[in-house]
Amino acid sequence: MQGRITVQRFIIALTGASGVIYGIELAKQLLDRGMEIHLIASEPACLVLEQELDWRITANMEETFRSYLPYDNLLIYDNNDIGARIASGSFVTDGMIVIPCTMASLAAIAQGSARNLIERAADVIIKEKRPLIIVPRETPLSAIHLRNMLVLADMGVSIIPAMPGFYHKPQTIQDMVAFMVGKVMDAMGIEHNVFNRYDN
Repeated sequence: MQGRITVQRFIIALTGASGVIYGIELAKQLLDRGMEIHLIASEPACLVLEQELDWRITANMEETFRSYLPYDNLLIYDNNDIGARIASGSFVTDGMIVIPCTMASLAAIAQGSARNLIERAADVIIKEKRPLIIVPRETPLSAIHLRNMLVLADMGVSIIPAMPGFYHKPQTIQDMVAFMVGKVMDAMGIEHNVFNRYDN
């Protein structure tokens, strides 16, 4: 069948919200499972990587990401490259995850502005009716934020706020990160044991 892909292929987008560790951990989990990951990071996301994970970001973004994520099944894109193949509906993927997602990116996706590769790729996912997961990271939420989330939810987009649970008794930051990444993987239909599930 034309367009069929044999290896699961996902787009992961990192935006400039706090919690970029969620996106990096999700990428690692999927890459370790042999999935093909197409990664986009906005310029603000790179600043957060420096601030929160102590990454050393250089002018060569691909070289930088490969130094921290040395996987052959990882493809890295410049957010300004609006002509990249993932900006086309004819490039078939299993879905896209924006993790973490700023309110600015969420608003742009909800309104279909498609000004950069992250926004355009998300726009393509929506129009092609493929799975899109948004992981917003902001608090408190304004009425504007909530309206934009409702717009996306009404289109079938999964909204998974970065709200770690505590019933699994997390002991470290990594435990809380794993919980959120596991919740995203649940929504993707991927089996995992990255956190301990609630058990009566």
